[in-house]
Amino acid sequence: MKILITGRHGQLGSELHDLKEAYPKYQMVFVDREEMDLSNPDQIIEVLNTQKPNIIVSAGAYTAVDKAESDQELCDAVNHIAVKTIGAWAADNNANVIHISTDYVFDGTSETPLKETDTPDPINVYGLTKLHGEQALRASSANHVIIRTAWVYSVYGANFVKTMIRLMSEREEIGVVADQIGTPTYARDLAKAIMQIIEAPEFLQGVYHYSNEGKISWHEFATAVKEIKGFNTKINAIGSNAFPTPAKRPNFSLLDKSKIKEVYKVSVPDWKTSLQEMLGEL
Repeated sequence: MKILITGRHGQLGSELHDLKEAYPKYQMVFVDREEMDLSNPDQIIEVLNTQKPNIIVSAGAYTAVDKAESDQELCDAVNHIAVKTIGAWAADNNANVIHISTDYVFDGTSETPLKETDTPDPINVYGLTKLHGEQALRASSANHVIIRTAWVYSVYGANFVKTMIRLMSEREEIGVVADQIGTPTYARDLAKAIMQIIEAPEFLQGVYHYSNEGKISWHEFATAVKEIKGFNTKINAIGSNAFPTPAKRPNFSLLDKSKIKEVYKVSVPDWKTSLQEMLGEL
């Protein structure tokens, strides 16, 4: 069985690549923009026709949330049109698609953990293009699983955890937003969950939510990094309005993981356990 994974050098793609040797029965092919430019539908089709994968893990995305506000065309091409193209090819070639989406499809006004059945209402361009990608994949009739995740971090790439480590090593005092609530996702845990879905005896279609367990703010996340790494930096809790950004962020994006745990028997580690694991490797 051949699995094609987009976003080879992203956080999730890198973690999936690290798992490759543990799954020798699969032929895992990794592509990034050099091999398959997601803004170029013709190139997507060309690569898929050449590789003929049985499963496509759509992990590549345009993730520069603030830049997306002024780069809407490219963001839509990568997060929407590319997914539509992949879905159409998969439907025609009987391939399964596992597509990675985001908590940013929601507006952040919920007060309870977000379920897959809750109505999306994105408040920024990035979230809107990701929602359009979801909708296009569903409309394609391809066999698909959509996984919405949140606050992804890893030893690879640029992310909140690595930014906090850099800032705390440079400054005596920093401010971190305390009024945005959710749960981080260690990309390695998500990669393992994806492989568990691939390994499942039946490909059960639908939308699933996945992040680590727990409920924290960005400020609490930063504080945990400080404590585990032993920094002395003072971390001030600030409101989102004190840290204006081009793109609005949802204030509440805690995902309910009940469905993926029940259907695919996926284990979901506690956020702090996974953070300790990741920091132990830096």
